[in-house]
Amino acid sequence: MRIPRLFIDTELNENTTIALPDSTFQHVCKVLRLKSGHPIRVFNGTGGQFHAELCDVEKRSANVAITHFEPLYNESPIQVTIGQSLSRGERMDYAIQKAVEAGVYAIQPLFSERCEVKLQDNRAEKRQQHWQQVAISAAEQCGRGVVPIIHAPVLLTDWLDDCNNMLKFTLHHHCAKPINQHKKPDNNQVALLIGPEGGLSEKEVQLSENKGFSAITLGPRVLRTETAPVVALSVINTLWGDI
Repeated sequence: MRIPRLFIDTELNENTTIALPDSTFQHVCKVLRLKSGHPIRVFNGTGGQFHAELCDVEKRSANVAITHFEPLYNESPIQVTIGQSLSRGERMDYAIQKAVEAGVYAIQPLFSERCEVKLQDNRAEKRQQHWQQVAISAAEQCGRGVVPIIHAPVLLTDWLDDCNNMLKFTLHHHCAKPINQHKKPDNNQVALLIGPEGGLSEKEVQLSENKGFSAITLGPRVLRTETAPVVALSVINTLWGDI
């Protein structure tokens, strides 16, 4: 029997019963067609998950009877924050989804020189909410008890100043120095700058180096902007993390 995992943005406690949010109810009871008594797992992003059971399923509502808490120990010991230059549509969704599955700590969408995505304030807020939902769905699927934060988009130049006390890398395929020539950060925190489809400009690469970022390569092949986070996180976790 498949036991779905559901993110519920509320306080969760053992031996309590809570109402399913409307959007979750639609998915669970209308799409999956689950009935009362079906086992589920619920989590709220603060770590761990709760065993529970669907109950009181009605035409427009349902409840969840929570039984007991289960701690999860699947967060990477390396906290990687990715500065991801904005890309169009599904590419950005893919980058976020797979980065969450690969263990990213947080993602900061960035406006860079060659970024083709232009968002006004209201659209930026909607996109951030959409990306956060992508992260939630990915965390549900991959079994994480923590949902990485997807921050509101900012200028690349502004983000570079916010990465103090981290080991800082810029992915740059022209760089000849691989990441395994660097030592593990003492505080287990890494900032990783990834360019858009057209790549970072030389000015941006130089600016990042001026801010303490080291240019690194992940191999002789050019990676797509949505592929780079997955490869980089896999390499970092293989070198210093939980693989």
